[in-house]
Amino acid sequence: MVQRPVINEVTFHIGAVAERTALSLRTLRHYDEVGLLTPSGRTEGGFRLYTEADVQRLLLIRRMKPLGFSLEEMADLLDLTDSLAQDDTPEARARLAAYVTSAQERRADLARKLAMADEFIDLLHRL
Repeated sequence: MVQRPVINEVTFHIGAVAERTALSLRTLRHYDEVGLLTPSGRTEGGFRLYTEADVQRLLLIRRMKPLGFSLEEMADLLDLTDSLAQDDTPEARARLAAYVTSAQERRADLARKLAMADEFIDLLHRL
């Protein structure tokens, strides 16, 4: 069955999306295959078509990658953002707060690693 985008909605082919998101074609195809982000449509020839909303979701995923979030965590956060848009409950807000805390902790860890890398580079320059 051919999945079609919403009529009159601007769509983008995978190459344009890869360029806009700085994600590889392979990564975009993988996200589709594992169900993390399925494009909103396909052409008659089977080419993936992404909407602006798809691109924004991919940018959210891309921002999670350096923090080491798993595909499962990424999928859960996407589901959470969808549910918050529909029904903003205290439980959903608590789950979001847990993601915020986790992201802050992971960022702090990256900052420590970056500081160590800077120290190492400084040591090498002094040799």
